[in-house]
Amino acid sequence: MDSLTLYTNPMSRGRIARWMLEETGQPYTAVPLDYATRMKAPEFLAINPMGKVPALTHGRHVVTECAAICTYLAHTFPEAGLMPEERSDFYRWMFFGAGPLEAAAVNAALQVTVPAEKRGMVGYGSLDQVIAALAGRLADVPYFCGHAFTAVDVYVGAQIGWGMRFGTLPSIPVFLGYWDRISQRPAALRAIAADDALMEPRP
Repeated sequence: MDSLTLYTNPMSRGRIARWMLEETGQPYTAVPLDYATRMKAPEFLAINPMGKVPALTHGRHVVTECAAICTYLAHTFPEAGLMPEERSDFYRWMFFGAGPLEAAAVNAALQVTVPAEKRGMVGYGSLDQVIAALAGRLADVPYFCGHAFTAVDVYVGAQIGWGMRFGTLPSIPVFLGYWDRISQRPAALRAIAADDALMEPRP
């Protein structure tokens, strides 16, 4: 069996990829990289020329970008039940997370405001529109693909949890209820514990 290796940092989106790996139940090796040196070293740039984590290797295959890693793992290990048979909702919401949600949240964190007359130039329109789309979906179903937890809930769910924690998304009841449903999953707790163990203690 080809081995799985996750290149990560506990202060990065690598936390999402680790959660996804834990959900698959597959054995993997985590290689923590610091931002200043190892992430920019030639050995890692050969894996990801962007010099960013997470990156996943699976035998000779290389996958970067969180949405791609989650989708790849869900497809490669169908026995984990993280890829639904009906794929339209899966692709819609996975790439809503990678596109509109990611862009809107980053701009909010950077305090970038898109003028109303320029909203047509950005894929997400406005943060309020993104929030309304997410909240509307979760008001109708418990998970993004309906009534079963999938890889979308790892990827988009982690962004919702982080958004509420760091103030880029509002802590509204529909988000809080959803986060309560997914954040206590055993795989999520294992991933958090593993990443927290890599954190350098504060002086």
